Amino acid sequence: MSGGHAWDSGVSQSIDGGWSSGIMGTKSRDGTVLEVKKAKVKPPPMFKVLLLNDDYTPMEFVVVVLQTFFSMSREKATQVMLKVHREGMGVCGVYPRDIANTKVEQVRNYAQKHQHPLQCVMEET
Repeated sequence: MSGGHAWDSGVSQSIDGGWSSGIMGTKSRDGTVLEVKKAKVKPPPMFKVLLLNDDYTPMEFVVVVLQTFFSMSREKATQVMLKVHREGMGVCGVYPRDIANTKVEQVRNYAQKHQHPLQCVMEET
């Protein structure tokens, strides 16, 4: 080795005596290097949970629903309730499909239990 060391050239000796260039990969038995590719995982689709306006459900009940099932402060719940009242619908939150579906079912069951026709739906964002 005239004028240099193995660590200077970017080449190193492995435990089994073979030489490696320092490139990350998996070595197969026949000596070929397989590149490691990272799988690209898409985030799950998200769904908006919406409350729909009706002429019968009391505004205070809607505020309680928003506080109870969507962890909103009274002020935020009142803002969303007014949006539902004025514009016909309001967004309660955005969640992955299974969580959105659970929220919709919880609100529907709660409204039915209290004999209110409040509708809650979900749509993909």
